Amino acid sequence: MTKPESKKGSAAAIDAPGRCGSAAAASANEQVNGAVEPGCPEPSPPVRARVMKQTSRESLHRRNTECEVYDDGTNTFFWRAHTVTVLFILTCALVYVTLLEETPQDTAYNTKRGIVASILVFLCFGVTQAKDGPFTRPHPAYWRFWLCVTVVYELFLIFILFQTVHDGRQFMKYIDPKLGVPLPERDYGGNCLIYDPGNSTDPFHNIWDKMDGFVPAHFLGWYIKTLMIRDWWMCMIISVMFEFLEYSLEHQLPNFSECWWDHWIMDVLVCNSLGIYCGMKTLAWLSMKPYQWQGLWNIPTYKGKIKRIAFQFTPYSWVKFEWKPASNLRRWLAVLGIIFMFLLAELNTFYLKFVLWMPPEHYLVLLRLVFFVNVGGVAMREIYDFMDHPKFHKKLGQQACAGY
Repeated sequence: MTKPESKKGSAAAIDAPGRCGSAAAASANEQVNGAVEPGCPEPSPPVRARVMKQTSRESLHRRNTECEVYDDGTNTFFWRAHTVTVLFILTCALVYVTLLEETPQDTAYNTKRGIVASILVFLCFGVTQAKDGPFTRPHPAYWRFWLCVTVVYELFLIFILFQTVHDGRQFMKYIDPKLGVPLPERDYGGNCLIYDPGNSTDPFHNIWDKMDGFVPAHFLGWYIKTLMIRDWWMCMIISVMFEFLEYSLEHQLPNFSECWWDHWIMDVLVCNSLGIYCGMKTLAWLSMKPYQWQGLWNIPTYKGKIKRIAFQFTPYSWVKFEWKPASNLRRWLAVLGIIFMFLLAELNTFYLKFVLWMPPEHYLVLLRLVFFVNVGGVAMREIYDFMDHPKFHKKLGQQACAGY
């Protein structure tokens, strides 16, 4: 994730003692990430010259928390932009609609189809022409796609902002006719006895009643957020502060009215803490594993090829975040802003249900969570780069600006 994967065909083998990728030296005799060559092979003289030039340029901003990466420089058809191909396919589709397809006499259907077609054209343009971000796996176009989706989502939110609450709820019916109706509320408070002696059948019925889809959602959500933030303290602060927000806003959101043990034992101590712990263990593994990449067609064995394809969906490299909020005012304000935005994003999930009458299990709510998972990781990396090394990253990244 540190830099794009050798799109110009230049090899990169950067040696930096003491960095988090130093474990690669200890495993030089192992086959790593589908590579069949042990360790990092000695580059040829022309390649060594390019490596030295690249090292001198990148050593100015490479941090001691950044893992080393070796890439053999393979540039295949998979990594090319394909701008002409996409333009040709898009033009053929528009010509077909213009000349060969008969336009239906349904105004609502034509309006929906026209909006979808406009969004698809914008996505095609953005995926092929937008700048690459800090992530390159599984493919840079994947992250350019989510950048364009961010712009579309932001424009939709701005449109909803200028509508009344009633009009906003009724507008959602154009997306799904089942929306726009009041939702039933579930009582999460009420009887808060952990052990209910009055119920001889099941004295622990209050605990089992609280077990719903939010329990695994809490764990999985905090596991993913830990991979984004990459800091135990910040995750715990956000976790605890959100429970206080639930206390403060339970007069608006009835499902925030939970028992005390549901707030602090089930949510904070069990689900959230377990998700954060597993996330930190994953971060430790990602910061220690060596990152050595070899082109798929340069691997002779089928086992190595399959392993290389699987590793295509893992990070290209890794950077350990060290936020250090107490080091200066700039970092302190940045960390406060990150905490605020995470809390706001968490609240918006519940306010979608309250304001727009969208049930938590609706596919739009789930798609929004998938959207934030993909957008949040890139935005956090861009924010950290901008904050940690402002001399090299002179402006905030495009995904961070659009997403936050």
